[in-house]
Amino acid sequence: MLAPSGNICRSPIAEAVFRKLVTEENIEKQWRIDSAATSTYELGNPPDYRGQNCMRKHGITMNHIARQVTKDDFLAFDYILCMDESNLRDLKRKSNQIQNCKARIELLGSYDPEKQLIIEDPYYGNDEDFETVYQQCLRCCKEFLEKSH
Repeated sequence: MLAPSGNICRSPIAEAVFRKLVTEENIEKQWRIDSAATSTYELGNPPDYRGQNCMRKHGITMNHIARQVTKDDFLAFDYILCMDESNLRDLKRKSNQIQNCKARIELLGSYDPEKQLIIEDPYYGNDEDFETVYQQCLRCCKEFLEKSH
C-alpha cells in the first residue's frame, strides 16, 4: 500500500504504476495494491486531474477515490510505502498503536536507483512536477518489485 498525505497526487500515481507493472508481468493475483491518505483533506475525491493527464499520456489508467489509512491496513498489508518523512513519521506513530502490526513502513524513494529518497508533492506545481513524480514512482516501483519477489 502507498500512503501520502491527501491521496490524490503521488500515491494514486504510484498505485497505478505498480498495478501496471504487476499486470505486465502477469502476477497481479499475487498482489493487493491500494493507496490511502494520512490526512482527511481529500477523502472521497478522485486523483488530481493533472496526475490523471500525466498517466493518460503514459497509457496508464487510474481508478481511485481518496481514502484514509485504517487500522486494518497495518494488519493486512506487508508493506506501506510512503512519499516523505512527514508521512513516514505519521505512519510509524500510528503503527506503534496497532497490536500485531505486520506492515513494513518505508519510503518508496528508498527503492530509487537514482537515490531520490523523497517524492515531492506536485500539488502546488505544474505538469512537469507530475511527470517527475511519475518517473520517480516508475523507477521505485520497478526496483521494489524486483527486490520483493
